Amino acid sequence: MAPARGSNVLRETWIVFNRAMRLSLRNPMWSILMLSQPLMYLFLFGPLLKPITAQISEGATTNAYQVFIPGLIVQLGMFGAMFVGFGLIAEYRAGVIEADRVTPASRIALMAGRVLRDVVVLVAQSVLLLVAALPLGLRAPWKGVLLSLVIVALLGATFASLSYSVALITKSEDALAPLLNGIAMPLLLLSGILLPMQIGPTWLQRLSDISPLKHVVNGVRAMFRGEVTSSPALWGLFWVVLLTVVGLAVGARTFRKESA
Repeated sequence: MAPARGSNVLRETWIVFNRAMRLSLRNPMWSILMLSQPLMYLFLFGPLLKPITAQISEGATTNAYQVFIPGLIVQLGMFGAMFVGFGLIAEYRAGVIEADRVTPASRIALMAGRVLRDVVVLVAQSVLLLVAALPLGLRAPWKGVLLSLVIVALLGATFASLSYSVALITKSEDALAPLLNGIAMPLLLLSGILLPMQIGPTWLQRLSDISPLKHVVNGVRAMFRGEVTSSPALWGLFWVVLLTVVGLAVGARTFRKESA
């Protein structure tokens, strides 16, 4: 009896994941560079928040890193995956994508294996970031920390899928770089990653409300305070799940179309 197609997809996803992970471990410089930016924010910007923590958190916490680390976690999940498309363009030019096209492997597996590798790398980076923050004074309940890692994984899957999708469409670093940078900057500024948007003027707060990532950041901050069933935490989970569904759907459709 022939194996079920679903089991084939899982096996093919695992094969693609293993190949992608070996490539990452063989050349870990990209992963190190992506982690270095949050670490610099942690050590060089985080201490500046301590005197104003009560103000920027509206008295919800006196621990500066309960405000700052959730933002860095979301930043890592977003920016750590947003630029993975450059690697796919390099594979396209090296003929890897053309080789994939002539294999019987599921097009979904070709995307899912790469996305799974990106998610594993991002979660590992997030754990290292959390460990680095402990000596600085970070204290958070384990439930909130675990949920934040789940959110990182979902964000990583979302932005990796979208990045691969855009890379397959543009097939050019010259087109991909300005497009991603043009998207990344507004997302960074309106999400409240570095500072909560609540301390900004009313017009800026209203403008930031249109960014789903703002609600994700607020949700992770609530989780770090132990409020895992609060309204901000649930809204954050809702938005990250919705973004993941959309991102994976767009990525899968593009892979099926461009790799056919």
